[in-house]
Amino acid sequence: MSTTEHAALHIDEDRFLNELRTLGAIGTDTEKGGRTRLALTDAERQGRDFVKGLMTDLGMRVQVDQIGNLIGTLSSKDDSKPHLMMGSHIDTVRNAGALDGCYGVLGGLAVCRAYQDAGILPERPITVIAFTGEEGVRYHPDMLGSLVYAGGMSLEEGLASHGIDGTVLGDELRRIGYDGTAPVGTIVPAEYIELHIEQGPVLEAEGLTIGAVFGVQGISWQRITINGTANHAGTTPTRLRRDAGLAAAKVIAFMRKEIADNSGGTTIAATGSIAFEPNLVNVIPRKAIFTADIRDPDETKLQEAEKKLLAFLEQLRETDGIEFSTESLARFEPVKFDEPIVSLVAQTAQELGLPAMRMVSGAGHDAQMIARIAPAAMIFVPSAGGVSHNPREHTDDQDLIHGLRVLLRVVQRRLESPSCE
Repeated sequence: MSTTEHAALHIDEDRFLNELRTLGAIGTDTEKGGRTRLALTDAERQGRDFVKGLMTDLGMRVQVDQIGNLIGTLSSKDDSKPHLMMGSHIDTVRNAGALDGCYGVLGGLAVCRAYQDAGILPERPITVIAFTGEEGVRYHPDMLGSLVYAGGMSLEEGLASHGIDGTVLGDELRRIGYDGTAPVGTIVPAEYIELHIEQGPVLEAEGLTIGAVFGVQGISWQRITINGTANHAGTTPTRLRRDAGLAAAKVIAFMRKEIADNSGGTTIAATGSIAFEPNLVNVIPRKAIFTADIRDPDETKLQEAEKKLLAFLEQLRETDGIEFSTESLARFEPVKFDEPIVSLVAQTAQELGLPAMRMVSGAGHDAQMIARIAPAAMIFVPSAGGVSHNPREHTDDQDLIHGLRVLLRVVQRRLESPSCE
């Protein structure tokens, strides 16, 4: 690309922000605030239709693969060359914000529009992808579409995933009209770059604008079931109780104090879901079902945390007279991203006068799955108050544009690099 062509590429900032607001309004809950677009629901189908329309308007070749990933490809000077890929997801958690995932998908399309508006063909094809079921709320595991795309889960297993509402993923793809025919994973990109809000407080706390993400911490999700004995809460002496609720509380406290607090600051742990049976005020719980979310950027430490948790559960069997079982919901090792792309992100931010830092992602992302098959990296922008998965999720428009400008320049540089062809 000539210097003149390089200078001619500009982001249509107003259009991008308007598209972000339009997509963010789909699935809006007027009573609770926020929006809910669980994977493959009618609301998410509306979001897919909107994104598909944008791809079509850009003249992209649009495909839907067999796991429902929505894929748009912008033609280039030589379509036989390996693709540069960008993307993320558009499904949400319940009562979510407007930016998580959507920023990366629409940001990738905004980069494609910059080429189209300038009348410039990129050196290599550019593909933008909206992956199926990243959040893992309706169907497990999280990042399902990108996991299948990268070969980490079979297509058959992905299609057979059962939702929390009793539905089957493959059936729902057919119901909403996104049961595509394109083979999964046929486009193996030369690189994958994902633009995302941080979803944490670090960039804002440090007064920085750009995060050059060099990796994603490992994730261990488990569902733990503790069985005790239901009995009258007023007549059963404390020494004779087999209290499943108390045992669950001990486990939750143990994860925080003995696993997280004693890890030197690297391991984090949380329980986000818990239920008691029979769930009555005057009955000692006979059963407690709850989740354990443990994360660490070091695989050895993550394994140590899992072993500590299991050992404590075994200890409770002896001290509290309970029985327990565990079920793995998701397990992903820590991921290191491609150092040349990470360095390019940091360098580009510096050239644009944007304060930046290298950082690890605390949340899981589609990029960590695509890193199995291609060099990958991520670009973060600040999240106000570190809030995400919440209607209060917010990033200033200017920071969103700053991240998009970094993405555009990184894409330009990667497309121009002969080593990436």
